[in-house]
Amino acid sequence: MPTFAAEAGRAGEADPLLLDAAAIREAGIAVDTLAARRLADEIKAPGDVRADAYSTVLVAPRVEAQVVGRMAKLGDEVKAGQPLLRLSSVPVAEAQGALIVAEQDWQRIAALGPQAVSGRRYAEAKVARDQARAKLRAYGLADDQIAALLRKGSAAADGSFALLAPVAARVVSDDFLVGQRVEAGSTLFTLVEEGTVWVVAHMSPRDAERVTGDAVARIDAHGQVASGKVIGRAHATDERTRTVPVRIAVDNRRDLLHPGEMVEARIVTGSGDDALAVPAEAIVLLQGQTTVFVDRGQGRFAPMAVLAGDTRDGWTVVRQGLPAGSRYVRSGAFALKARLLRSQLGEE
Repeated sequence: MPTFAAEAGRAGEADPLLLDAAAIREAGIAVDTLAARRLADEIKAPGDVRADAYSTVLVAPRVEAQVVGRMAKLGDEVKAGQPLLRLSSVPVAEAQGALIVAEQDWQRIAALGPQAVSGRRYAEAKVARDQARAKLRAYGLADDQIAALLRKGSAAADGSFALLAPVAARVVSDDFLVGQRVEAGSTLFTLVEEGTVWVVAHMSPRDAERVTGDAVARIDAHGQVASGKVIGRAHATDERTRTVPVRIAVDNRRDLLHPGEMVEARIVTGSGDDALAVPAEAIVLLQGQTTVFVDRGQGRFAPMAVLAGDTRDGWTVVRQGLPAGSRYVRSGAFALKARLLRSQLGEE
């Protein structure tokens, strides 16, 4: 801790709340002027974090196959087009072979030209090639995979192919084993883009009626705050909890929130009103009394008991004890409190 200033306080003791400029900087003390500010009305409600369903993708094979190799695992961040696993399928092998034959037939007829063959034969060859390609696309093969097959020829028509990630996201589930036989449509991976998550706030019907679309919201979690916006409100009450779910989209690029966590949601309603308020961190508890430290000038600070009101958007209303225009400690109040308590305990 920074040393106290050498000026004497009461009973000849050093005043713990008299600091020189260096001590003020070291304690992180910042002073502000108390003034009225517009505080929006907020409704508090418990909520739970869920994956953004609009940014969640289920990865499943489109054809019956067997898993022959894993190329991504739980927790991995994958890029769009990145191979996730390798599959082997008899229907795919048949479609690969059919495409190679159809491609060769089309190349031969195309080289002869429509003048050397009938129009019907020319069209049939082209359609057969296109349908063979479309069948592989329907099985989940990308154009690059199909092109690689045609370059390698019949030796590559073994029914094996990689299942690719459709989007850049994080793997949040991978429920399968290598060697497992899977049906078409069986979910093997769940991918989630974590830049946005949903928080579902559980509100009383009366409070939910006060929430408007696009209302601003704050999510308190792990001692930090994330910003969000209301994107939907259920039009039915949960029969079990008798609450109305309100969905909030939250910016999660800091990776603060994860599905399954419980949080507190604060949703802004109305335009609010003007009130004298200080940052919540400026208020400390001394001897059971809510207190704000005021600046007496020349490095001297003093505790001032106040009557605190509700806290909204990080600001706490001061109802009594501190008039407008007072110079108060905006940040660093806990450092001053620690100094005062140490002095009372006789510590240096």
